[in-house]
Amino acid sequence: MQIKIIKQILFFFLIFFYLFAGYNHFANPSFYFPIIPPYLAAWANQINIISGLAEIILALLLIPKTTRAIAVKGIIILLIAFIPAHIYFIQKGTFTLGSFTITPILSYVRLFIGQPILILWVWWSSKF
Repeated sequence: MQIKIIKQILFFFLIFFYLFAGYNHFANPSFYFPIIPPYLAAWANQINIISGLAEIILALLLIPKTTRAIAVKGIIILLIAFIPAHIYFIQKGTFTLGSFTITPILSYVRLFIGQPILILWVWWSSKF
């Protein structure tokens, strides 16, 4: 019973997390432009809009059980699609993103620990 409650809490937090992340692409686009790799910079605005819309739509698709499996797969694909940005973090070295200083160590942790944890969170918390 305890695990089910934890999964439900994490699941609703997941929905909120992706709704907020998607909204933030529109409320604070300048936060995202510096993390788009240079070879995609010509489409930075479009990438930002598509990412924000995808996060909002996928968060909403998590709510009904009938679309949950599609949303989970979509979020996992999105997390995989963001890997080039995390590789770019490593290549970029130490830099400031908003009020955060991103170091290479932090970038490695985000890529090799953070991304897999997010993927597992999406998969695990939606299984209730």
